[in-house]
Amino acid sequence: MYAIREAMAAFRRAPILTALSAGMVGLALYVVGLFSLATYNLQIALAAIEERVEIVVYIRDNTRQSEIDLFLREIMDFQEVSSTNFISKMDALERAQRDLPEFGQLFLDSEVNPLPQSIEIALHPLSRTPEALAKVVKAAQGYKFVEDALYGEEWVDRLFALRRIGLATTTAAGAAFAMVAALIIGAALRIAVFARREEIYIMRLVGARNGFIRSPFLLEGALAGLTGGILASGLTYGSYMGVSTYMLDVAWIPFSWVGIGLTAGLLFGTISSAVAIHLHLKKV
Repeated sequence: MYAIREAMAAFRRAPILTALSAGMVGLALYVVGLFSLATYNLQIALAAIEERVEIVVYIRDNTRQSEIDLFLREIMDFQEVSSTNFISKMDALERAQRDLPEFGQLFLDSEVNPLPQSIEIALHPLSRTPEALAKVVKAAQGYKFVEDALYGEEWVDRLFALRRIGLATTTAAGAAFAMVAALIIGAALRIAVFARREEIYIMRLVGARNGFIRSPFLLEGALAGLTGGILASGLTYGSYMGVSTYMLDVAWIPFSWVGIGLTAGLLFGTISSAVAIHLHLKKV
């Protein structure tokens, strides 16, 4: 109760300094919030592109239906494969006329359907890797009636290279932003501790223990950090609404990420305050 009363009293005694500390925490975490928003939407964009990754197996025209059925059963035995879809020559023609209207008349005028029958193979989300795709393609090409099996190897390699680059960049930049935020928060709370140095000195003179002295500062730092986290969440949401309304449609970060941000603010505030008061007590 003493720690709570002192922390509240400190807020009342120095509202400008308290607001400055919380504001610096909020701005530091706001930068992290913007970065998290961009990172999350990049992940969504890459995942949407990755969902389109599939294998197309082209079947010779003289292939018997029993051979196709056998292929479908055996290819589903691969743990990487999630589903298959057989496209007949007629289905391929109807799809081409629907998706390629500029060539529709050309297909209609032709007496022979030039399009091959094929099988589309989709993989499980965790199996959409170049290695898994190459494994299934190699197995499909082992059938004599398979004319070719394609999955856009060069395009897939670039996609996964982009994902690796994005992961490395977000990890490095996220760690850098978090470190900068920690330094700013620590500096703000050290100012608050320094402003009350005389109070700390008097408490030491009357025999107060270090734990008794620390507790109000730790609580004050935690509250300042939590307030800054709430401020950062509000600013990030405002930026999200502005971008969504006036620029492009983006997704809001998961609420678990918001919870992590608030927790990070609280922990940053507590730890930075603990370090600041510890250093000051060593000098008294």
